[in-house]
Amino acid sequence: MRFGLVLAEAANGLRRNATMVISVVLVTFVSLTFVGTAALLQLQIAQMRGYWYDRAQVAVYLCTAVSTTEGCLDGEATPEQKEAVEAQLRGDTLAPFIDEYYFEDRDQAYANFQEQFAGTPAADYVTPDVLNETFWVNLTDPSQSAVLVESLAGLSGVEQVVDQRRYLDQIFDVLNAGSYTAIAVAAVMLVAAALLIATTIRLSAFSRRKELGIMRLVGASNRFIQTPFVLEGIFAGLLGSLLAGGAVVAIVYFFVQGYLADSLSFTFVGLDDALLVVPLLVAVGVLLAAVSAAIAIRRYLRV
Repeated sequence: MRFGLVLAEAANGLRRNATMVISVVLVTFVSLTFVGTAALLQLQIAQMRGYWYDRAQVAVYLCTAVSTTEGCLDGEATPEQKEAVEAQLRGDTLAPFIDEYYFEDRDQAYANFQEQFAGTPAADYVTPDVLNETFWVNLTDPSQSAVLVESLAGLSGVEQVVDQRRYLDQIFDVLNAGSYTAIAVAAVMLVAAALLIATTIRLSAFSRRKELGIMRLVGASNRFIQTPFVLEGIFAGLLGSLLAGGAVVAIVYFFVQGYLADSLSFTFVGLDDALLVVPLLVAVGVLLAAVSAAIAIRRYLRV
């Protein structure tokens, strides 16, 4: 096979169908940008899960004078009940699961509340007597929090035992929903890109139907005839995927690292993660284009 002639035929096809090729590039670019965004979001979720889960605490909230739960029928937790809870935390049963714990009294809880909700109406109306005194517990293995909850939830003077990971799970569920939505949109766009590539190749073949007929008459192989069209599709897919990779890197550099990282105290994906996604986008774009173009030209030649 003469590669120079094949490449010339592919370039000729791209030139003849420049408008359609641009459409393929743009659709591929948009769809793969969604794919890259979804992949980065999954990496972000994994990083946040690993970072925050290890730091999640178990909060043992003690009864207040206004508590209405079953364990608080006698009113505010007494000093004896507080000592009983602390004895449980120091006991042989729970000690192997606990890394450290500390006690937060009402004044500390009120100061923390005022700092967290400064400038809101709640900060003006909340008083120290309605806030729980709390034992904050860090576990050696946060996944074993159920042991602590079962051991302390039924003690007198304990209003509730809360594993903070359940709040994180709600956040991660929302992030996962956003990621799955991006994947769904990307899948629809990829199908549109595949159909557009196939249409472009069939139009390119139709515009050169006389040349293809002559090639067949002189004994050109199907492989020789099909290769230029597949190369056209690969070129469009490659260009679109490279643009998508550039967009993903730009999003991470200018928006995530340049804005979000400065505004929020979270750990965010970096350029290394973005550069890790780029080869995936290129592979998906080229494979999608090659397969779509090959199927389209083979079906056309059989007609």
